[in-house]
Amino acid sequence: MTSTLNSTPFVVKSGTTWDDAWQRCLAVAPEAFRDDRVLNLWNAAWQADGRALPATSPVDGSPIAGPPRLDRDAAHRAVRASLDQHRAWRHVPLDERRARVAATLDALTQHRELLALLLVWEIGKPWRLAQADVDRAIDGVRWYVDGIEPMVAGRAPLDGPVSNIASWNYPMSVLVHALLVQALAGNAVIAKTPTDGGVACLTLACALAAREGIPVTLVSGSGGELSEALVKAPEIGCVSFVGGRDTGAAVATAVADLGKRHILEQEGLNTWGIWNYSDWDTLTAVIPKLFDYGKQRCTAYPRFVVQRELFDAFLAAYLPAVRSLTVGHPLAVAHADDPYPALDFGPVINAAKAKELHDQIAEAINRGAVPLHRGTHADARFLPGQDTSAYVQPVTLLNPPPSSPLHHAEPFGPVDTIVLVDTEAELLAAMNASNGALVATLSTDDQSTFDRLAPQIRAFKVGHGKPRSRGDRDELFGGFGASWRGAFVGGELLVRAVTQGPADERLPGNFPEYQLMP
Repeated sequence: MTSTLNSTPFVVKSGTTWDDAWQRCLAVAPEAFRDDRVLNLWNAAWQADGRALPATSPVDGSPIAGPPRLDRDAAHRAVRASLDQHRAWRHVPLDERRARVAATLDALTQHRELLALLLVWEIGKPWRLAQADVDRAIDGVRWYVDGIEPMVAGRAPLDGPVSNIASWNYPMSVLVHALLVQALAGNAVIAKTPTDGGVACLTLACALAAREGIPVTLVSGSGGELSEALVKAPEIGCVSFVGGRDTGAAVATAVADLGKRHILEQEGLNTWGIWNYSDWDTLTAVIPKLFDYGKQRCTAYPRFVVQRELFDAFLAAYLPAVRSLTVGHPLAVAHADDPYPALDFGPVINAAKAKELHDQIAEAINRGAVPLHRGTHADARFLPGQDTSAYVQPVTLLNPPPSSPLHHAEPFGPVDTIVLVDTEAELLAAMNASNGALVATLSTDDQSTFDRLAPQIRAFKVGHGKPRSRGDRDELFGGFGASWRGAFVGGELLVRAVTQGPADERLPGNFPEYQLMP
C-alpha cells in the first residue's frame, strides 16, 4: 500500500476526524446523541431504545456510530404514534407548514458543513460530493416552499403518514428532501435509517427538523423485522422506497396486495450507446464525471454499448479519461490545513461490497471477459498504514459473459462493461438488457437517428450525447419496466404522489393495472 503521492505522508485534514464530527453533533443536538450512540425518534421524542449495532467507516475501517435497531413491536408503536401526529399535522395551515419547513432549511444551512462531514465518514463521499448532497436537499426543498400553493390547491394530505425506506447513498438529497416535501404537503413522515450508513447524518437532520415542529419519525432496524410496520401496517398512507430490485419486489408485492399508495424506485442497468459518432473530445470530457462517487448511484452509467467499427476510436477517447481518475481517502491532505482533496471517489460503501466487486470482476475475466483497464492503489491517496479494504480502483471489462452478474445487473461500484454491436437492433437489445432503466444516453452525430432510436430505449430519460440525472425542482423522474413501481415524482408530481385529489384521479406512474406518462 502506498501512503503518499510524493515524499510527504498524508494526514487527516485538521478538524475533520470522526471524533471531531461526533463532538460537534453532541453540542448541536444533545437531545439526539449520546456519548456512544444515536437515538431513535418517535412519538415526538428521542428514545434510548433499540440495540445499537457496531459500525465502521468505509473510509478507513475505524469505528463509528451504528444504527439502534428496533424490534417489530416497537416499530408498530412508532407507526401508531406517527398516525396521531399525522392527524394533527394535516390540519395545520399551509402558511405555518411552510414557515416550519423554511426554518428547518435555515437550520440545515447553518450546519451544512457538519452534515457533509458526517457523509464523508459514514458513506465515504468525497467532500465536494458530500456538500453537493446537502445543498441539493436544501435548495430542492426551498423550491417547493416557494411554489407549494398551486401544487396543493384542491388536494388533501393522505389518510396516514408516508413511510420512507431508502438506500444509503443519498441521505440528504433523496431521503431528507422527500421527508420535508411530504411534510410540507401535510403529511407526518417516517424514515428508516439505511442499514449500511448515514445514521448520524440523518439523526442530525431530523433533530433540526423536529425542533421546528416537523412531525418526523426516524427509526432503525432490519428490513425484514420492520417491514410489517413500515410497509404493511394499515396506518401507513404511502410507501416510498429507493433501493434494489430484490427488496423492491417484495415491497411492491405487499403494497399491491394492500392497494396502498406507493413510490418504488429500483435499480436498472443504465446504458450509454455509441452509434455513428465522432465527437470524441466531448466523450473524453464527460467520462470522469460518470465515475462520481464510484458510480454508487441510481443514475450511474456502468454499461457502454459501442458500434464495433468505432471501438478503436472509443478506446482512444475513453482510456485516457479513466486513467485520469483520482481515488483515495476523502480527508487525506499533505498538510493539516490544506484544502480538502479533489477526488473523483473514495471507498465503496463497505469492505464486503468491495470483495463482492473484486470477486465478480475475477469471475467475469475467468469466463472470458477482456480486461481493458484495471487501476491500482499505487497512485491512490491513502494515509500511512490505513485500512483500504473498502476501496475499489476503476475497472473496465469488454464483453462480460452472460453468466456474470456484470452482464445484466448494475454493479453499484466503479466497474464499467463494454458490449460491441453491429446493427441497430443489437444496439437496442443491449441497451434494454435489464427490462427497464431510469436513464440512458445515445451518442450519435445524426439527430434523426437519435429521434428514431431514443423512443425504443426503455429508460425514463434518454440523453443525446449527455448524461441524464435524477433531476431537481420541476424535473420529473421515474422509470420503465422493473426499474420503477408506482407514482412518478419530481416537481408537482412529487406532491401529487403524497396527496389526495379527485376520487377518479389516475396518477402518472408505472402501476400493475396501468402505465401513465406525465
